[in-house]
Amino acid sequence: MRIAAFIVAIVVSLSSYVPPAAGQQAAATRVANAVSADVMRGHEEFLSDDALEGRAPGTRGGLIAARYVAAQFERLGLTPAGDSGTYYHDVPIISLTPSPQATIVGETETPLEFKHDYVLWSMRDDSLVSVAGDLVFAGYGIVAPEYNWNDYSGLDVKGKVVVVLVNTPGLHDSTLFKGKILTYYGRWTYKIEEAERQGAAGILMVHTPESATYGWATVTGSWTGRQTRVVRKPGPLIVAGWLSQEASERLLQPAGGLASLTEAAGHPGFKGVPLKARLGATVRSAVQRSETYNVVARLPGRGPKAGEAVIIGGHYDHLGISLPVNGDSIYNGALDNASGTAAMLTAAEAFVRSGVHPPRSIIFLAFAAEESGLLGSTAYAARPPTVPLKDIAAVLNMDVMNLWGKTRDIAAVGMEQSSLGKLFTAAAKQEGLRVTINQDALIKGAFFRSDHFPFARAGVPALSLQKGLDFVGRPAGWGQQQEDDYTANRYHQPSDELLPWYTYDGAVQQDRVIVRTAVAVAESSAQPTWTKGSEFETAGRDRLK
Repeated sequence: MRIAAFIVAIVVSLSSYVPPAAGQQAAATRVANAVSADVMRGHEEFLSDDALEGRAPGTRGGLIAARYVAAQFERLGLTPAGDSGTYYHDVPIISLTPSPQATIVGETETPLEFKHDYVLWSMRDDSLVSVAGDLVFAGYGIVAPEYNWNDYSGLDVKGKVVVVLVNTPGLHDSTLFKGKILTYYGRWTYKIEEAERQGAAGILMVHTPESATYGWATVTGSWTGRQTRVVRKPGPLIVAGWLSQEASERLLQPAGGLASLTEAAGHPGFKGVPLKARLGATVRSAVQRSETYNVVARLPGRGPKAGEAVIIGGHYDHLGISLPVNGDSIYNGALDNASGTAAMLTAAEAFVRSGVHPPRSIIFLAFAAEESGLLGSTAYAARPPTVPLKDIAAVLNMDVMNLWGKTRDIAAVGMEQSSLGKLFTAAAKQEGLRVTINQDALIKGAFFRSDHFPFARAGVPALSLQKGLDFVGRPAGWGQQQEDDYTANRYHQPSDELLPWYTYDGAVQQDRVIVRTAVAVAESSAQPTWTKGSEFETAGRDRLK
């Protein structure tokens, strides 16, 4: 029924579309006017359906989603831009479903209850790993020379298990780092990377809703089922995991308690604390090796800059089938991110239907394995299949679209990082929208949490689209209420489904701004540049070399 509805939507929208005469409208306006709510709805309904089983990487549902996107690119006549003349860019992955057992041995032996007290997974590609190591509290687990900060100073953690706080000291002291605005040093991915660089055998990250910016249910929903990553060479780190706030309180109490240690760790010069306890843990994992795919197509540019490209992308994966909640075990990911994939496909169709071929090419990219740690985008940035990194002018990412209604505003993360922010602002103005700064997104570190980030880290200017919060016909604060409710009750939960009250008016507004921005970049005489002082400015210069 969903597939039939999609086909009807496509046929109706194509049959009712009359292309403008050549030169009748500016290119950006012609593309924007070709953005169709019916097309977006059809893609969204299919991708978020139970039949795709949550679109996890390396699963039947994930493969169906990839094949579907490729079929749409082929239908539109877009040029394959993956490996070996196909629409697919290979991402070799390994999936491990962990079954851990863990005990803390201090003055007494304290078993930990999986999912209630902790989650734990293997950092090796083996079906069975174990660790037995002294526990060391290493503050925020940060080494940042530019902030004169080193939580590992004076600590030898080789072969030990570090316990670290997530976020940064700026969460409680606005004079440190960037205050409550989350930097990459605050992300869980960084904590794990740094622990491995320090030679630790394991890491336990302390969860609190304030520091993580999401609840414990998100932790159990994300890290207890199938864990997928790119095949990696083994390093010193054997296991990684989270401790609940309650379990952290018990563990840290002999050393002064969680609150006291958090306060101490927030001061420059903090020294790590051995906890006089050991972690003994075993993780058995069901292991499956497979491949997943980025799905890539190209609308060729016209002229001397056709070898350069602007990427419009969004990830198509989600969490698959995992821990049941209220009897539902399919994590559909309707908003996160069937909506962004649908918007990317709608943008592709808008370019084709408008007949616009700007000077630079447009690459449409469905990223794989974002939820597993930005694996698809990281693999693409490391090995672009058709356009070298120096010729990728910009990345415009769509992750969680606005299906709640029309707004008077729009937002994006990364606005201040590069000249892309000005182009995005101008595009929004053409659509009658003002650009607002989403402080909540900055605090939660949204810039580091989606598929534009591996490109930014490699020096490519990038933006990730965000919802506005000033909704037409709704009272002040309604948008933030919806955002908070989604984060608390549906984000990374089976309840992230296509709800009957969703509408595509707001998503169409966003898509129109994205295609306008893409055309502006594609028509510019030079590629966008990083803002002076941006943490990615040096990478940007290196990329162009």
